[in-house]
Amino acid sequence: MADHGEVEYATAMGNDYPSHEQTYENFLTLTKGVLAAVVVIVVLLAVFLA
Repeated sequence: MADHGEVEYATAMGNDYPSHEQTYENFLTLTKGVLAAVVVIVVLLAVFLA
């Protein structure tokens, strides 16, 4: 097997963890909103097309 050396994690300069957490929170909020909208559309389709 080839020797690839030591693996280094999180050594890049400029890691902005608070920004990463905020982006993830925004993603979760958007996902919940889209899911709620899809549920409303499906319910309305069931009511009006049934």
